[in-house]
Amino acid sequence: MPPKKPAANPFGSGKGHKKAKGRRHDPQYENLFEASPKNFHIGGDVQPKRDLTHVMKWPKYVRLQRQKVVLNKRLKVPPAVNQFNHTLDKNTASQLFRLLNKYRPETKQEKQKRLHDTAAKAAADREAKDKDAKRPIYVRHGLNHTVGLVESKKASLVVIANDVDPIELVIYLPALCRKMGVPYVIVKNKSRLGTVVHQKTAAVLVFTDVKKEDEKELSTLVSAAKANFTDKYDDQRRRWGGGVKSQRSTQKLAKRARLAGTTLAAVQAAQAGGAQ
Repeated sequence: MPPKKPAANPFGSGKGHKKAKGRRHDPQYENLFEASPKNFHIGGDVQPKRDLTHVMKWPKYVRLQRQKVVLNKRLKVPPAVNQFNHTLDKNTASQLFRLLNKYRPETKQEKQKRLHDTAAKAAADREAKDKDAKRPIYVRHGLNHTVGLVESKKASLVVIANDVDPIELVIYLPALCRKMGVPYVIVKNKSRLGTVVHQKTAAVLVFTDVKKEDEKELSTLVSAAKANFTDKYDDQRRRWGGGVKSQRSTQKLAKRARLAGTTLAAVQAAQAGGAQ
């Protein structure tokens, strides 16, 4: 095997290099550091990390979720569906979930323990049976149960998730609540509602009653619900959604507007008039 070529002198001995003053070159350190360029061929050095997001094949459910979001932006969305894009603000939603967490339903173990204690007291004292027969106050859930409570006007406040799929399960609830005079709110994330009732997801939750110390907080939420949803129902049912163009289409229209010597708004209005 032929000997390796020694590395070049780090201090340089060519014409363009000036000899540093006070520094003496020692030939024993001449081959101390040798250049070893990386070889990225097969079997060579480890490839550097690259961002492969654009070439990754995502799972089908992820692709469907993303396509649905894009379609909801591009296509015209009817007012009945578009109203679910208008959700409760963050501060009021935090206040609402604090109250919801106070009235979480019992777990199976808690219910079993309560019934066992009630039975033990009833066996000891018959009068205790009538005192403890009342069920604890908690939020109700389930679509059929909710519809029954709204129709019988027993619901104090209805909380609807905005991402229920299919949307037809809850699309009629705002109109029903308004007809029956029941306040309602639309909040983000059905899984957040699900955690309140010990489930993965929940489409809707209902307040029927609260303790005396929480009545003021509930009345505040009811007034916020009426101001943000019930009173704005007529405006929301006339407002269509979607129709948002992509960045590529917007740039194309802007270029067309520059060539025509008009504004982008004028081109978009002409295009919308031609489509109708």
